Amino acid sequence: MSQHPVLSDRAQALLKNLVQRYIEDGHPVGSRTLARESGMNLSPATIRNVMADLEDLGLVVAPHTSAGRIPTAQGYRMFVDNLLTVQPLRHSVIDQLTLSLGGDVKHDQLIGSASSMLSNFTKMAGVVMLPRRGSVTLRQVEFIPLSGNRVLVILVVNEEEVQNRVIHTDRSYSQEELLRVANYLNTEFQGRNLDEIREGVLKSMQEVRDDMQQVMQMAVSMADQVMASSRDDDVVIAGETNLMTYAEMADMDKLRQLFDAFHAKQDILHILDRSIYAEGMQIFIGEESGYSALGDCSVVTAPYKVEDQVVGVLGVIGPTRMAYDRVIPVVDMTAKILGSLLSSD
Repeated sequence: MSQHPVLSDRAQALLKNLVQRYIEDGHPVGSRTLARESGMNLSPATIRNVMADLEDLGLVVAPHTSAGRIPTAQGYRMFVDNLLTVQPLRHSVIDQLTLSLGGDVKHDQLIGSASSMLSNFTKMAGVVMLPRRGSVTLRQVEFIPLSGNRVLVILVVNEEEVQNRVIHTDRSYSQEELLRVANYLNTEFQGRNLDEIREGVLKSMQEVRDDMQQVMQMAVSMADQVMASSRDDDVVIAGETNLMTYAEMADMDKLRQLFDAFHAKQDILHILDRSIYAEGMQIFIGEESGYSALGDCSVVTAPYKVEDQVVGVLGVIGPTRMAYDRVIPVVDMTAKILGSLLSSD
């Protein structure tokens, strides 16, 4: 995260007041409103000067010709890092979360239940990554061409587990090409972790003769597709349509991009992957996620543990104008409850 500018106590108080007001009603906040509500006995002229300074620092912006201002992504980041006060959840809310998630839900339904519960409690989209499986080791792979640029992949992993997947490729492959790729992968990577195979192929490409380059490029393409197909079901998303109720997210092109990202799931998984290796809760505001489709969104994540080992991540995706003080403790507590239920099972 970028270094925050140094603000005076007065500027911090006014920025906090502006962000809280904007989160509450979604309207640009004017100087008169801040003068009335800040409780600081400042004139509107003084507040306008402070607002101009905050705008110069990139923390607020005046939309269109509005006299009021709204926070930028940097303004939200300053608010979340330095000005936000998160109240612990009341016991009654914790009991409600525990009951909603636990109850009579079977073990294999807990992930979907957690995703729906996050969505219901926050009125945003709830996302939960499935618990990480143990290491998946390649024993043998076979490719069979299908119609329409599709390939059937038969994987034998770990000891004797057989997995069948249909992948979509960017061109059609002949049986002979697929046989060469399968022979190469089986010879070079048998016994290796699936996640390591693509990196191993890329590394080897730099060291081999030209006639092997084509096989390796096909192998990289196949490995990418197999990895993607194996991860598609690794995250459960609920409540995407909740985001349509926020006025600032009503742009149809942006919504289409966002829903495409939800459908593909890969961008969401990459964000959760980054979170699983980080310490504690993570908050990505606007473009901090690295994905343009989520440019108007914030993602709040927390890892969940089984027997003290982090095995997955859950969170909420909503507009940058989310009530962080309410969302953060709900995400944090849901992660604790889910981990506890999975551990007890």
